Amino acid sequence: MAVPRRIMITQALKWVGGVDGFLELIDQRQLPAEFVKLQCRDIEQLCEAIKTLAVRGAPAIGVAAAYGLVLGMQEQKGNHIGLPLQVGGGDLERALTVLARSAEYLASSRPTGANLFWALDRVRQMAEQFVVSEPKAKLQALREIILAEANAIYQEDVDMCRKIGQNGEKFIKQGTAILTHCNAGALATAGQGTALSVMFEAHKRGRKFRVYADETRPLLQGARLTAWELKQAGINVVIICDNMAGWLMKQGKVDAVITGADRIAANGDAANKIGTYSLSILAREHNIPFYIAAPSSTFDLSIKSGAEIPIEERTADEVMFFGDKRIAPDGVDIYNPAFDVTEARDITAIITERGVIEKPNARKIAKHLQ
Repeated sequence: MAVPRRIMITQALKWVGGVDGFLELIDQRQLPAEFVKLQCRDIEQLCEAIKTLAVRGAPAIGVAAAYGLVLGMQEQKGNHIGLPLQVGGGDLERALTVLARSAEYLASSRPTGANLFWALDRVRQMAEQFVVSEPKAKLQALREIILAEANAIYQEDVDMCRKIGQNGEKFIKQGTAILTHCNAGALATAGQGTALSVMFEAHKRGRKFRVYADETRPLLQGARLTAWELKQAGINVVIICDNMAGWLMKQGKVDAVITGADRIAANGDAANKIGTYSLSILAREHNIPFYIAAPSSTFDLSIKSGAEIPIEERTADEVMFFGDKRIAPDGVDIYNPAFDVTEARDITAIITERGVIEKPNARKIAKHLQ
């Protein structure tokens, strides 16, 4: 029996210290040219890191936001967002107000990914339950409960990522070629990723395969981040421009498409980085299976279909400039949606930590998430 390969997984974020600690992040804006870490010591700094994609990927944003509520409960000076952070003494009700306003502030950072709102709601609910059950507890105890819940979300994400990979590795056969879009690896999660976790697990089992990584305009997460991660793991990776995927499929060079997702509606429609929808249509046209790998926390059952998923629009400068160089005429209009929605009918299967949902629909998803 072959011995599984060991690969090094990048740790995108971690909490350092106790309730008065800080969140350490890899600054993904700098990769692959530089490997830089940020120390987020207040929620303003973290919110800016999320908005500017220093930390990105729906699961990683969710984990970061959970820790952001730990930051929000720290007594800080010079806060500029109007939070009454001086919550000394035993005023737990006032502390819950601070927590709620911190969550509201963090929730404003990015609108599309479900994990952000899921993590914030989960930590708040835990804190509220604690205050109801322990109304005379000290503030320090509440802060420790919040940190413990953030730590639990972190560890669950690590475990979920591994299980997603184990559930999906069977879809990568020896000698095949996989196409992926954007970055759904360790840099996008607390663990080893979602879509890339499937590849890492197949690689651990000794399978040889090729991965085509779309560059993913306009911010090049595929070229900068996915290719970097796969190369670090020793997986054969080839970068292609976004508009080359259809031609590769027509030539028979792609055997499957595997991507992540930022929010999945109750019927299985899935929002992911802009350009994913186009790949799903191309895959359907060429009879190529299209898989989405995502944790159960990415599902939003309050949304019936992808038509209800809010799509983030980002600054025109991301399209207007390539690095520091202007590539479009001054004064032209720019449209820059960050995500699009792939319809459930074009998804062969959704791979989660709980298993695989083949030909996803509302009934199958509801049963899967029971």
